[in-house]
Amino acid sequence: MGRVAGLFGRAGELKCDPTSAGRPLFNAGAAFRLVAIDGTPQDVIVHSVREHKSRLLLRLCGVESPEEAQVYVGATFFAEADRIQLEPGEYLDRDLAGCALYTEDGIELGIVQSVEHFPSSDMLVVSGRLVPMVSEFIKRIDLRERRIVVSLPEGLL
Repeated sequence: MGRVAGLFGRAGELKCDPTSAGRPLFNAGAAFRLVAIDGTPQDVIVHSVREHKSRLLLRLCGVESPEEAQVYVGATFFAEADRIQLEPGEYLDRDLAGCALYTEDGIELGIVQSVEHFPSSDMLVVSGRLVPMVSEFIKRIDLRERRIVVSLPEGLL
């Protein structure tokens, strides 16, 4: 649902880059599974949330200082799939991972390894390279067939 990008201020707030589907879930009292960079999971509850420069600033219950918050930098927020309301054209990262990327001519370009989220756009990670998920490049997504048809500028992959 989002990733902790860093610390903010002196009260133990965390800068969070939420996914578009995750943003509405971040409210005071919301529960999440937070997975640290080393893979350690922890259940957390959001104490407070506010917007700041397209990011969310979060305080977690029980976290009162930057020193206590530091352990969460780089961690990823997860929530149960049934809490997520997807809009048309939105997909869960787990649904896209493993899909094959094809040109409009039917040439396979690789397999989606993961999805990264940036302020400008979400990116498919294919063979270690980033493919922006923008309508100019992504022509069709068929989750049943595990197939994504793209029209990419030469040299992108």
